[in-house]
Amino acid sequence: DMIPNVSTCKSPQQMFGAVAKTYYAQKIGKKPEDIVVVSIMPCTAKKYEHQRPEMNSSGVRDVDYVLTTRELGRMIKQAGIDFVNLPDDKQDSPLGLSTGAADIFANTGGVMEAAIRTVYEIVTGKELPFDGLHVAPIEGLEGIKEASLKLEKCVPEWSFLEGATVNVAVAHGLGNARALIERVRSGEKAYHFIEIMTCPGGCIGGGGQPRFTDNSVRLARIQAIYKEDEGKELRKSHVNPDIQKIYEEFLGHPNSEVAHHLLHTHYNPRTKV
Repeated sequence: DMIPNVSTCKSPQQMFGAVAKTYYAQKIGKKPEDIVVVSIMPCTAKKYEHQRPEMNSSGVRDVDYVLTTRELGRMIKQAGIDFVNLPDDKQDSPLGLSTGAADIFANTGGVMEAAIRTVYEIVTGKELPFDGLHVAPIEGLEGIKEASLKLEKCVPEWSFLEGATVNVAVAHGLGNARALIERVRSGEKAYHFIEIMTCPGGCIGGGGQPRFTDNSVRLARIQAIYKEDEGKELRKSHVNPDIQKIYEEFLGHPNSEVAHHLLHTHYNPRTKV
């Protein structure tokens, strides 16, 4: 009964695959079927996701292979690669430039914070007025977290939101997710946006990660990711010049027909066994 409320946005893995085999394929003069997309993920469920029959927006399977970070680590060791001492290099372009908002996607609360950074600035024309761009109430390992944000001095095209208070919630772990959804179903709580991550701590605690994970490890990983975010010159998704260029040259505008076809999906009810 909650399917109509689920975002139709694909995961970053599937968005990348669809764009790589269309926009990038055109850029380098290749056919989609001649490109192989390999995804490295902390999540074992990604191995199922890339095989879903609807994940072929490019005309072929958008993502060909998925390796977990644990599998990649084993391959690096087996090949005898001194990974720590490899020289740093720039990522390929296009599609190689990322922002701090992308980094924090791996943490519980990170997707929400990345979205808020962009939405607040687009609606008000001003940067999110929180210390370090961090939304403190939704950070950390508490199972269910909430935050509220009032929109003031909105730009003219968003003036109808003037004075509105946006209520958001974050849950990680399916037990917490169920508890949160039941609060919404009962009418106890109402939110404009909810982030749910299956794994405790978010993707940083994913089932494909290379080491046993407890809360001390999760917190260390979270802190490392926020440090990575804070060290980036670009920290908001909408200011990424590569993303802006993709829309200018290929997608057109958010929610365009092309963008909807490549970047969105749908879900079906699953009968309990």
